[in-house]
Amino acid sequence: MSTVRLVIARCSVDYAGRLSAHLPSATRLLLLKADGSVSVHADDRAYKPLNWMSPPCVLKEAEGVWTVENKAGEKLIITLEEVLHDSSHELGVDPGLIKDGVEAHLQELLADRMEVLGEGWSLVRREYPTAIGPVDILCRDASGATVAVEIKRRGEIDGVEQLTRYLELLNRDPLLAPVRGVFAAQEIKPQARVLAADRGIGCVVLDYDGLRGIDDDKLRLF
Repeated sequence: MSTVRLVIARCSVDYAGRLSAHLPSATRLLLLKADGSVSVHADDRAYKPLNWMSPPCVLKEAEGVWTVENKAGEKLIITLEEVLHDSSHELGVDPGLIKDGVEAHLQELLADRMEVLGEGWSLVRREYPTAIGPVDILCRDASGATVAVEIKRRGEIDGVEQLTRYLELLNRDPLLAPVRGVFAAQEIKPQARVLAADRGIGCVVLDYDGLRGIDDDKLRLF
């Protein structure tokens, strides 16, 4: 069962890792998910947190201080001055994102034509199951390395975030790791492309008609 904990508190936040960052005291939402992730949110920026720690990580709660540390030794230190709300909620099993007809067909077409991603690429499985939902395509490149492919009609930041979460889980499996990602869409927004590059994820622009055999010249791998 998936449990999420919501804490609203006046707090300051310090990050210590490859870089250092400080958030001065303010009232914020702290979100703790079942996968172990901890994120700090303000009342703006839509879905993007001010700071966060991705799993696997460990949360240690002391008197007025939370210390979140990942395997690399990076730390997120949250100093609580006043807790205004603290609750936990069972979310149940999420069915995952249901793709529209075009995305589902793109997945089917690409699975049948893995060579468009690269010579010697082969399909492992469509809809490869994980604890947070199925990966669109799991495949292997010409060297035999595992690749997870996330397919969208329009590629935006949330799709890159979704693929990042899949990669974090897949790379915990010693039979699959190391697993790299490819983000494939008919159109990829510049912000999504920048985020993908920062996370070592490749981008593929797909042409729907080309995959159906009408015109193969518009499929480009970046």
